[in-house]
Formats: sequence, structure tokens, C-alpha cells
Amino acid sequence: MDSRNNLFRFNLAQLKFPKSQKLRSFGVYLAGILFAVGFWSMIDASVYSKTVNASTIHITFVDWIPFICSTIGMMIVNSIEKSNLLNDPNSSSFLSTGSGNAWAARVILFLGFSLLAGGLAGSFMVFILKFLMKKVGFPTLGMGVSNIVCNSCVMFSCIILWLSQNIEDEYSYSLAL
Repeated sequence: MDSRNNLFRFNLAQLKFPKSQKLRSFGVYLAGILFAVGFWSMIDASVYSKTVNASTIHITFVDWIPFICSTIGMMIVNSIEKSNLLNDPNSSSFLSTGSGNAWAARVILFLGFSLLAGGLAGSFMVFILKFLMKKVGFPTLGMGVSNIVCNSCVMFSCIILWLSQNIEDEYSYSLAL
């Protein structure tokens, strides 16, 4: 293979990766752990807010909106397969505007990642507006931090799960010339 046609100096096909089934299982478990940690941090902040918190600031539905957006974005992103993004017989390039499944899958994937990013940005905005602007102390400030941790874990969980689900098997070959 001619090295002038490669984008990178090294060829990724020559690198030895572990068995794809083990890597896929590890990625799915890691994504589940990250999602559980994120969900647990939000539940923990809510329980702390209603039982132990002595301040006037509590976790309300506004604090849950970023988590809901991130979770819906995660479901949307992980419902798209990588093969739907790349293989479209109606299009001649990656950014073509032809009508096909690939174009629709790209738009839906963009909307899913937009919901994920909006959820994370929303958790930062709730943290800034609700906790930092009122200059509260740390036990109460921890509820805002846990909201950011929650949405960060959901976002990383989504990315890891999507990558691990779309790992190609070692026995699948690309026959494109």
C-alpha cells in the first residue's frame, strides 16, 4: 500500500487490538457503571436535599431537566448504528444532501449529541445560577457539583457505549476497493 495515500503516517490496520468481543463486553460494562454512578449521584443529591440539607436551596425539577435531556440524548445516540451512517447507496459522498437513511441517521445522531451537550451545559448553568450566584457553602454546593458529575457520567457512558457497540468483529472484512 502506498504511504502517500494515507492520511496518517501509521496504519491502524497493523495495530493489534484485543479480541473485539472482550473489548465490547468491557465497554458495555464500563458504560453501565458510569451511568449508574451518574444516576446515583443525582439520587443522592436529591435525598440529601430533602432530608439533611439545612439551607433554603433544594433540588427541584429544574435540577432534573439536564439529566432528563442527557438520558434522552443517550437513548437517541445509542439507537443509531454505525453502518447506517456510512453506507448509503443513494449518496456519493459523506456530506451529500441526497435523500437516504444515512442523511437521516446523521441528523438524528446530531440531535442526540446536541441533547447530551445541552444536558451537560444545563447542569453547569443550574450550578452557576442556583449555587454560585447565591454564594452558598460547600455542603449545599455539593448538590450542584453532583448534578455536573451526573451529566458528565451520562455523556461519557453514552460515548463509550456507542463506541463499544459499533466495534467490528475480527471476522468481518471490508471488501471495498
